[in-house]
Amino acid sequence: MSSERPRHAGMRHVALFVEDLDACLAFYVNLVGMEIEWQPDDDNIYMTSGADNVALHRANGPPSVTGQRLDHLGFIVDEMEEVDRWYAWLAEAGVTFRTQPKTHRDGARSFYCEDPAGNVVQFIFHPPISAGGQR
Repeated sequence: MSSERPRHAGMRHVALFVEDLDACLAFYVNLVGMEIEWQPDDDNIYMTSGADNVALHRANGPPSVTGQRLDHLGFIVDEMEEVDRWYAWLAEAGVTFRTQPKTHRDGARSFYCEDPAGNVVQFIFHPPISAGGQR
């Protein structure tokens, strides 16, 4: 093992297996505001917000095939008030929610919803990494 751990720029990519590729694409593009970066074929779409990358891959079997278990993926927002604006925006679109916006003991504020494939998505203001947070 080398004496110094290599650096990284953070986790800015997540890839999801989804059954309804079109519904998930509409969620991430029309509601979340991501843009299609690359679509090499009908079964794979790569999207970006300019700072990260979400890949959607059409599932070709039951979810248990990969054995992976994803708890949730998160989108960072820059100001605490933006959490509530996101909640209202997604509620208007009929998105299914797991929680309502909540301020946590560490000063973060977030809520959880579901994308059309049932993946849990968090929108979070987290002071150490949000632009408007205390550093």
